Amino acid sequence: MSDLEFDGLNVWFGEDYDRVDAVINAHFTVPSGTSFGLVGESGSGKSTILRALVGLVPTWSGTMRVGGEALGVKRPRGFYKDVQMVFQDPYASLHPRHSVDAVLGETLKLHGFDDIDRRIQKLLSDVGLGSAFRFRYPHQLSGGQRQRVAIARALAPEPSVLLLDEPTSALDVSVQAEVLNLLTDLREERKLTYLMVSHDLAVVAHMCEEVAVMQNGEIVEVMGVAAMRAMQPTHAYTKHLLESSLGYNPPEDLR
Repeated sequence: MSDLEFDGLNVWFGEDYDRVDAVINAHFTVPSGTSFGLVGESGSGKSTILRALVGLVPTWSGTMRVGGEALGVKRPRGFYKDVQMVFQDPYASLHPRHSVDAVLGETLKLHGFDDIDRRIQKLLSDVGLGSAFRFRYPHQLSGGQRQRVAIARALAPEPSVLLLDEPTSALDVSVQAEVLNLLTDLREERKLTYLMVSHDLAVVAHMCEEVAVMQNGEIVEVMGVAAMRAMQPTHAYTKHLLESSLGYNPPEDLR
């Protein structure tokens, strides 16, 4: 298993007058085998941290460590075997002309695995899909089924870390709980470390032990889920987020 460390992380886009600071001086640690959430409004920098970690955003400074090993400009050999990402939109993340068999088989071959046939069947079973789905294409699957395939692809290299970027927000409410429960079971079975981005505090409370709250690129508070459920924030913005998650609360004179 691998832990994650972020120390003074800054991420930006553009240069000089066009520069936009997306993440500012972020500090937090995700211990091995735990699930850590990043929450905040859209544009607060949550997903940017995940993308910087996997190398999709090259303009960053500070320190990012996986399993105690600091990352540089290029990811070390074996990084993508240890760290995998599940994206928000399962349809966009799967090639429309590749069958489930091709998606999983290509990933397994890329990472040097043998016994491809057995491994594909095992992966499909692990994510709750039977062999009947093996030769289907993305357009023949529901949103929940596509996301299960995306999770199976992420599990194929046998990683220790999964980065989850709003993994259920594009799904119907009726299947969101199924996918979240699947992810919970997989973490327990495979002893995985999760770093999860979500705007839904209920999802984070269900999935994570600890949460970092982001506002305008900065982490304003790190708190345990128990404190979040008890409505015990220390920062005004966190209080605002928690109150907003409870629904509309009219002013006194309108009650």
